[in-house]
Amino acid sequence: MATKDRMAVLSAMMDQGVIPVFYHPDLDVCRNVIQACANGGAKCIEFTNRGDFAASVFLDVARHFAKVDPSVIMGVGSIVDAPTAGIFIANGAKFVVGPLLNPDVAKLCNRRKIPYSPGCGSATEIGCAEELGCEIVKLFPGGSVGGPDFVKSMLGPCPWTRIMPTGGVENTEVSLTAWFKAGVACVGMGSNLVTKALLDKQDYAGIETGVRATLALVRSIRGK
Repeated sequence: MATKDRMAVLSAMMDQGVIPVFYHPDLDVCRNVIQACANGGAKCIEFTNRGDFAASVFLDVARHFAKVDPSVIMGVGSIVDAPTAGIFIANGAKFVVGPLLNPDVAKLCNRRKIPYSPGCGSATEIGCAEELGCEIVKLFPGGSVGGPDFVKSMLGPCPWTRIMPTGGVENTEVSLTAWFKAGVACVGMGSNLVTKALLDKQDYAGIETGVRATLALVRSIRGK
C-alpha cells in the first residue's frame, strides 16, 4: 500500500528536479547507491525494470528503505504493460515510469493513486497521456525528439503540461540550463549521474557528492 499519496510524490519529484535512474542486479550495490543518492538530497529514485528478477530486487530494496529511511521514494521505470506495473506497485513502487504510453498502465495507476509518467514523443501523445490522468509526462528519448526546443514549443500552447525528459540530459550546466530554462518540471538522469566509473569503484561517497552538486546546480538554475 502507498504510504505517500499521489500529490506528495508528484510534488517531491518536481521539487527535487533531478530523478536518478538506476538499475543493478546486486542488492547490496542497490542499497548503497540509493542511500548515496538520498544522502545527496535525491530521495525520489527511479529503479528501472531492466534485468532478470528485477521485481524481486526491487521488493528487497523497498523493504529495506521502508525500515531504515522511509523518506526514500522508490519508483519503477521501463514499465510497458499493466501486469508488470501491478507487480512493482505491490512491491512498493510509489511512481511508475515507462518508455511508451500504455492506457492500461494509466488506468491501473489511477485506480491505485500512483503517479504514471509515460514516454511520449509528440504533442498528440502528450495530450493522450494527459487525458488519461498523467500529471508528469516523460519526454523520451528527450534528445532525439526535439530536445529543449520541443519543450519550449509544447509549453507555448499547453502551459499546463509538465514534462520530464530522459535521454539527452547531460550532467552539465549547459545541458541542465537549456532544459530547465525551456520549462521542464524535472529531468531523469541515468549513467550521466550514477556513472559506470563510480559504480565499478563502488565509490558511493563520490555518487553522493555528484548528486548533491547536481541538485545544487539545478536549484541555482531555477533561481531557488
